[in-house]
Amino acid sequence: MADPGPLTVPEVLRRLGGSARAGDLRERVTGRALATAVRHGDVIRVGRGSYVLPDLPSPRQVAARARGVLSHLAAAEHWGLPVLLPPDAVHVSVPHGSRPAPVDGVRYHWCTLAPDEVAEGATTPLRTVLDCATGLSFREALAVADAALRADLVDEGDLWRAAHRRRGPGSRRCRRVVRTASPEAANPFESALRAVVVEADLPGFVPQHRIAAGTLRAQVDLADPRLRLAVEGDSYTYHGTRGAFVRDCRRYDELVRAGWTVLRFTWEHVMFEPSWVAALISDVRRELSARAR
Repeated sequence: MADPGPLTVPEVLRRLGGSARAGDLRERVTGRALATAVRHGDVIRVGRGSYVLPDLPSPRQVAARARGVLSHLAAAEHWGLPVLLPPDAVHVSVPHGSRPAPVDGVRYHWCTLAPDEVAEGATTPLRTVLDCATGLSFREALAVADAALRADLVDEGDLWRAAHRRRGPGSRRCRRVVRTASPEAANPFESALRAVVVEADLPGFVPQHRIAAGTLRAQVDLADPRLRLAVEGDSYTYHGTRGAFVRDCRRYDELVRAGWTVLRFTWEHVMFEPSWVAALISDVRRELSARAR
């Protein structure tokens, strides 16, 4: 799995969650590129050294004007599913033969939807997961599928059967996402980390594995129980206080004392350096396997 090549300023900002300080952006884009993106309206400077993505059009208004329904990430957000990255467009599905007016920030999908695939002006959760699994990157699609299962918005059996009925472009990718999806994933970041492991063909990892050893009671994002290898996604959002930092250090030290090898990756590692993440996990896994023999 190759790391992304040179990224545009909007894509870097999107991978940073849709807003960032200039210093964070300058680690991956030049000052000239940032100034050009601002001048063209691709990103917006909202304060001294702060940048955000432009607001997208109102999803409901766009869908109504196009006589279509919200789909893909727009539908996922409609159903309250957390997504890995801010949508780069409002996704609207319209009937074959329709000719909606082009709108900046809107992406149309021409398809035929059955009556039971639409609810509340959006594709149903089941159809939404399938569309995302077919048309989005593996990690973005897996985050949506995991979230839908976690929220009990789709049934695992129904999802599996519907995926296997899919035909055409993207159907194999769709089945891979559905085959990998799990309600155990705690959040989109964890889904993305698992996607890196799956795409690198590293078997044996299970999400949200519980570990009990002596007084230690821990739950890790991903674990290979046979090799006692834990892989954690460390997000500043959840670990950004001094108290959380102290608790995390103690937890990781206790895991090591219990005989576990712990690898920790940040959001930036997973979003911008997936091949390095995969290579590191693979190398450590290989070393632990050699010791176990």
